[in-house]
Amino acid sequence: MLHTALLMLCIGIFAGVMGAILGIGGGMIITPIVTLALGMDIKYAIGASIIAVIATSSGSTIAFLRDDVLNLRVAMFLEIFTTIGAIIGALLTGVFNPMILYVLFGALLVFSSWNMYRKLRRGQEVLKRVEPDKLAEKFKLNSSYYDKNLHKQIDYQVENIPGGAAIMFGAGLASGMLGIGSGAFKVMAMDGAMKMPLKPSSATSNLMMGVTAAASATVYFFNGSIKPEIAVPLALGIIGGASVGSRIMQLLPSKIIRGIFIPILLYLGLQMILKGFGVTI
Repeated sequence: MLHTALLMLCIGIFAGVMGAILGIGGGMIITPIVTLALGMDIKYAIGASIIAVIATSSGSTIAFLRDDVLNLRVAMFLEIFTTIGAIIGALLTGVFNPMILYVLFGALLVFSSWNMYRKLRRGQEVLKRVEPDKLAEKFKLNSSYYDKNLHKQIDYQVENIPGGAAIMFGAGLASGMLGIGSGAFKVMAMDGAMKMPLKPSSATSNLMMGVTAAASATVYFFNGSIKPEIAVPLALGIIGGASVGSRIMQLLPSKIIRGIFIPILLYLGLQMILKGFGVTI
């Protein structure tokens, strides 16, 4: 029991650090480790991943809020569309062929990884247009943050609000119908469609994931998927790791974070496409 608890604590610290840096939650890190490396039942792995997402969000959001890195208005605005999509997705479960959806959303992630690579090569992190987006101004979504790596205040604009909202609705739909996490879609919507810098995108994604995961955690708790002896040390490790990761993220150059994120997006996209064709990796 003690050995398992210490192992979960260490895994949690690692997942918390990486999840906070990338804004994708600890779920996609936890699940493959505990299923492939430790041989845990997938049912309990999914329950643990839900706890991981909530813990990552809790541990990192406090630091991001204090340092004013995340964009609270964008988070609350986009969360509306994610929630609506998740509700509709849950209601439509069984109506559409999930294999088709896996291929479509996988292709979207692959395209997003290519788009992020292009942005990395251009080196353009901050959008500054002469005429700011009217919807962004109306909803007061433009903001600023202090970049601890560059040691200066960065003012940025947001654009293509309908595009970001549509991606978030699709992410919620996928989450509701397929039971998958949507952290990568959240970063994709903000960084790719809405042209937010990657650091505020990652920080804002961390906050939004916690809200989304908390809504489904009750279901997993009552169906017995969450084991306290796994979830408690895991959550403690993740909260500590996420607190450290949120500080590391602010000190890293954006191109390094983007360089880590590109292969992860590509992997997730290819994994979904293959799953759509009946191949699991």
